[in-house]
Amino acid sequence: MLPTVDDVLQLDAVRRGQPHVVAGADRTGNRVRWVHVAEVTDIAHLLHGGELVLTTGIALPDEPERLRAYIADLAEVGVSGLMIELGRRYATVLPPALIAAAEEFGLPVIVLAHEPAFVDITESVHARIVQEQFAELRASEQLHEIFTRLSVEGASTDEVVRQVAALGGHPVVLENLAHQVLAADAGGADPAELLSAWETRSRAVRPGRRTGYDEASGWLVTMVGARGEDWGRLIVDLGSPPSPRETVLIERAATTLALGRLLDRHAESVERQAHGTIIARILAHAYSDPQEAAARARALGVPLSGRRLLGAVLRHRGPALSRSAPPVGELSQLAETAAAACKDARLAALVGVLDEGGPHARVGVLASLPARADVETALTEVATRIRKQSGDTVMAAGSVVETISDVRRSFLEAEQVADVAARGSGARLYYRLPDLRLRGLLHLLRDDARVQTFVERELGPLLEYDAQRGSDLTRILELYLESGRNKAVAAQHAHLSRPAFYERLRRIERVLDADLDDVESCVSFHVALLALSSVRWERS
Repeated sequence: MLPTVDDVLQLDAVRRGQPHVVAGADRTGNRVRWVHVAEVTDIAHLLHGGELVLTTGIALPDEPERLRAYIADLAEVGVSGLMIELGRRYATVLPPALIAAAEEFGLPVIVLAHEPAFVDITESVHARIVQEQFAELRASEQLHEIFTRLSVEGASTDEVVRQVAALGGHPVVLENLAHQVLAADAGGADPAELLSAWETRSRAVRPGRRTGYDEASGWLVTMVGARGEDWGRLIVDLGSPPSPRETVLIERAATTLALGRLLDRHAESVERQAHGTIIARILAHAYSDPQEAAARARALGVPLSGRRLLGAVLRHRGPALSRSAPPVGELSQLAETAAAACKDARLAALVGVLDEGGPHARVGVLASLPARADVETALTEVATRIRKQSGDTVMAAGSVVETISDVRRSFLEAEQVADVAARGSGARLYYRLPDLRLRGLLHLLRDDARVQTFVERELGPLLEYDAQRGSDLTRILELYLESGRNKAVAAQHAHLSRPAFYERLRRIERVLDADLDDVESCVSFHVALLALSSVRWERS
């Protein structure tokens, strides 16, 4: 920051001259870009603005009109102030015409009662200016280092916004071109107040330049995008005109956000990240006040207050997801498909990837339903659209809840349902807990020691036999029972000839000491196999 006229008056070299402001006292906040000593009256055409002019006044004219013209020329070129030494041209006071002209044109005029050394003043002011410029350069370098590190580390949108708020000490908001909030950090202020009626307030702010300050709102705004395609705006709620450092801060942050989006082509969109963050924080009870979650969701165009809420989970079928992280691109695409389906069905919802990069990553949907909306109709419309775009996908929904605090319960139920449904081969558009029947019950009881004891009692000898010999008799038994005890169909599914399949069934009967023609025994074995599947799913 360049020093002001007020700052210059506090320097020792100036104070020794006993300065006194005699005109333009309300303009001493003018910035001083340089100091220029001039003893001629036609100096204005040699100046560029921002100079503090020092003079003894020895060459100034006597005529009031010429004095007025001298002051007018200096003011027009934009000098920051005029400092006149008393004693040589003017003994104790300046001509009234000069003071009147300075007041008229808003030019600060300072008299020095004691003779100073102009060289000391120029050296002191220039040293201060250079010092400030160096500090500004150093601050810019530090910002460059910080945001370069964030870019290299692949920092998330939330991390970048959080860093801007921490460095600037002001609330920060990232929005898309539809004025929906993608990320926000209140910087210690009330988030609900910051985001209140956000879209309406934001639409009224149009700085007119790529980076600009809006005096009415007190917002510093910059566009975010690259390659000629802008996709959002970064906003810092300053409340007062920005400093050069604050301008550098917001522009460097915008560049980091744009670069991150270009580099991470397979990552989910910024909208999905914003949605996923809100859902994850609700599930983790990370919001100290549920109203903060409601305010953030409302700023994204999804009302949560006074609505019926439902958690849903989307994932691909099969056990592979339990062993390693699903491909990021697949889940991101599934999230985009789900978001588009909700939009087409006119269902307000937050949609994002949860636990991305982990073995339990899945797509979460927090649906917001009006009081009179039919839940089954809404789920059917969304699931139908998703099924057309994504092949073998399981959609599971929890119970409807009335408050944000209960959303976690709905999601936990949906996730349990999804775990069970993903193991089967059902063709339902979506699943809810009543749809899972016995398989769902056993999944919910999978941690019960009594269920685990039952599994070992019924299947233990067969499991031990397979483990010792590397055989697959447990799988043969499962195929037999799932085929409704139809040996021909089961043999076909096992890719075995009928004699070979029959021989393995006899071996199973010997190992288990049981009769596979006995209906009750087969029911017991089938229940034990379903329970075993749930236990193994949990451990895998």
